[in-house]
Amino acid sequence: MADVAIIVPTLRRPEGLERALRSLFVQTGVGDRVSGIVVVDNDPAGSAAAGVDALRNLAPWPLVYVHAPRPGVATARNAGLAASTAPLIAFLDDDEAASPGWLAALLKAQESTGADAVFGPITGRAPDASAWLEPYLERFFGREGPARTGLIETPFGCGNSLMVRATALPGSAPFDTASDQAGGEDDALFAALRARGGRFGWAADAWVEEFAPAHRATLGYALARAFAYGQGPSQTAAAASDWPAVLRWMVIGAGQTVVWGAAAAALTLVGSPKRAELYDRTARGVGKLFWMKGFEPHFYGAREVARLDAANA
Repeated sequence: MADVAIIVPTLRRPEGLERALRSLFVQTGVGDRVSGIVVVDNDPAGSAAAGVDALRNLAPWPLVYVHAPRPGVATARNAGLAASTAPLIAFLDDDEAASPGWLAALLKAQESTGADAVFGPITGRAPDASAWLEPYLERFFGREGPARTGLIETPFGCGNSLMVRATALPGSAPFDTASDQAGGEDDALFAALRARGGRFGWAADAWVEEFAPAHRATLGYALARAFAYGQGPSQTAAAASDWPAVLRWMVIGAGQTVVWGAAAAALTLVGSPKRAELYDRTARGVGKLFWMKGFEPHFYGAREVARLDAANA
């Protein structure tokens, strides 16, 4: 029974997209479960079309190309969902490569746990990073979880996930397009799922590798992302009008900023490479304090297209 669609959003990463797709073509243990692979090209110029066409004959399942010309991460995910009616949806990002047993492990975990959304581990790769930053960045772009498959309390991001469409992805456009530029569309989705009583699962064997592009394998980019991650709890509480929770997160953030900031300053003075981890923790604390509109870093959509245009000028 072909009941799973794999959605791969992409934006001007031809090499990464090819690597991701080739990793999907060699998935094992899924038999006839896959209804198709949906590539969502979020470049206004439609630059991924030729690359997808070149790989179509290698695909063991239908390879569907969708052009979503309005740049935005939520828009791209919604466009992928609109191109399939499959009851189970797997997401793989265009900077990831799945291990051969990836999808089978996600499916097995979903069946054993009954979770509405299942996540797997990620090995981070930052080959273009400075030597002292590489260990930190590989941890930053990676994802760790329990040693065994089972239910978990805290969800992760959409990259490397499997979701039950009826419960985790309700409606025609479950991802909030207000998050198109800054991201966080998955945080909002999972907060709503939790409020409905949804359950989250972990597939310990569903490994993928995530390759940080050169422009992301930097301390500045990682700390901007850390700041945005720090904003998440405060923003989620504010969206629910839970102002006592907002205050609590801000107090926590203030404490983290002071404690980790002081420790980071000390390690900077002695030149320790471990300072990167403390910069990260400090940035997350600052994010909890400055969660309001206007402070969100923009990593996606029009901002990313403009960066790529400038880089290619």
